Amino acid sequence: MDKLQEEINPLHQVVLLIGGNLGDRFRLIADAKRKILKEIGEVKKQSSLYETAAWGEKSTMDFINQALLIYTTLSAQEVLHVALSIEKSLGRERVEKWGDRTMDIDVIFYGDSIIDEPDLIIPHPFMKERKFVLVPIVEILPDWIHPVLKMSMKEMLSACEDQCDVREIREGE
Repeated sequence: MDKLQEEINPLHQVVLLIGGNLGDRFRLIADAKRKILKEIGEVKKQSSLYETAAWGEKSTMDFINQALLIYTTLSAQEVLHVALSIEKSLGRERVEKWGDRTMDIDVIFYGDSIIDEPDLIIPHPFMKERKFVLVPIVEILPDWIHPVLKMSMKEMLSACEDQCDVREIREGE
């Protein structure tokens, strides 16, 4: 991208957490990443895959999650809109909060922006309480500073009281 184009459409660093607990979880994550690359932007870093017990006591099966660092020219609202569209295209049905799902795509960070809108809060408001979010992010961005809490991801993980087991997993396990 040349300098003028960069000024017109600056690149924003976005951290997404993707995952699900229904269907072929590995295939769905691969499909989500392909769609994210095509519709949101380039995946610069990705964590390992992590399996965790469901959060919120509504889901019945373990989740597989992965953190992605994306570079995009889209606005935060556009990223959210496209993420919701990708979820739906991969079979996501919003039946109950914290319920089972084929795909969930959460916008965790949009650069160091602080956004508080009815349909979008960034940084993600519950990330500091959830090891399944922090562990994959620490893998790819250990020194990323939370713009509100002013803590690195490593520091947030150390302070997290969540006792949920988060284990690295590979396809076929």
